[in-house]
Amino acid sequence: MDVHLEVPEEFARHLASDSKGLARVALEALAAEGVRSGKLSAFQARSLLGIQSRYEMDGFLKAHGVLLDLTLEDVQKDSDAALASSR
Repeated sequence: MDVHLEVPEEFARHLASDSKGLARVALEALAAEGVRSGKLSAFQARSLLGIQSRYEMDGFLKAHGVLLDLTLEDVQKDSDAALASSR
């Protein structure tokens, strides 16, 4: 799915100055908010962003102020999803 956003030039200049580019900044914000709100699992956000390791994802979430309140069941679901997608 493609999403197009109208961003006023004054804001776009500031956001686009990030070395990752405006599209990546927007995608990262979407992924972080998805995890924060519970609409995405950390594993789903990791796949969306192309992040290779769980440790890197943990760092990404921490950098974006997303704290996970994981239960053993949550960890098992993430583990099962990762195993299923690697087959």
